[in-house]
Amino acid sequence: MERKKYAAVVLSAGKGTRMNSATPKQYLMLAGKPVLYYSLHAFEKSMVDEVVLVTGRDEIGYCQKEIVEKYGFFKVKAVVAGGKERYHSVFCGLDELNKGKRPPDYVMVHDGARPFLDDGMIKRCAAAAEEFQACVAGMPMKDTVKIADPALFAQETPERAYVWQIQTPQAFMFPLIYHAYQELLEREQAGEVFPVTDDAMVLEVISGKKVKLVEGAYGNIKITTPEDLKLAEALLPAN
Repeated sequence: MERKKYAAVVLSAGKGTRMNSATPKQYLMLAGKPVLYYSLHAFEKSMVDEVVLVTGRDEIGYCQKEIVEKYGFFKVKAVVAGGKERYHSVFCGLDELNKGKRPPDYVMVHDGARPFLDDGMIKRCAAAAEEFQACVAGMPMKDTVKIADPALFAQETPERAYVWQIQTPQAFMFPLIYHAYQELLEREQAGEVFPVTDDAMVLEVISGKKVKLVEGAYGNIKITTPEDLKLAEALLPAN
C-alpha cells in the first residue's frame, strides 16, 4: 500500500503593521534566525514530504535565497506569491500543490509567524486529519470569555471548557479543502462576501463539515506585536 503523501503550505505574506517595523514580522530575527526559519525547520525534520512557501510578490527572491537556500530547506519545492487576503494566499499555495504530478493526500496550513511548531503537533494533526478529514490545532481558553453586545455590555458567558483558542497548523484531506477553496473563490467572484478568518471556517461555511480540535500548545504563539517577539525570545530553549 502506497504511503500517504503530506504537504504543507506555510504563509509568509503578512506585513509587520502591528510590529511598528518596516520588516515583516516573519523576517524579524529571533535568536539569530528569521522567525520564518523555525516553522520551516520543523517541517523539514518531519513526516511532511513537501512544502510550498507563500510570500509577497516582491519577497520571492529574498525568501528563496536568504531562507530556503541559505538554511538548506530541501522540502520547500516552490515559493509563490500570495493574494490580497489570507485566504487568497492559502489558495495560491494549494493551487501550486495541485499542479504537481501527484497532489498530496493531506495538507497542513501553517502561519510562518508561529515559530514554535514541533514534531508532536505535526503528528497529532496528521493523525486527526486521517481520522476526521479536517482538524485544527488549538488550546482551551484559560480565561473567562464574555460575548459582548453592540453596546459593549456582557451578553453571554460561554462555558470555558468549550471555548478554544485556534492556532495553526490546520490539517485537511487535500481534495476536501482544495475544492472548498475553489468554491469559495468562485462564489466571491459572483459577489458573495465571506468574512473567513481561518481555513477551517472555509470548510464550515462552504460544506458544513465539522472540524476536529486537536491539542496544540499554549506556547504556540503567533508573533504579531513587539511584546510577542520578547515572549518568543523567553520561550526559546537555551542552547
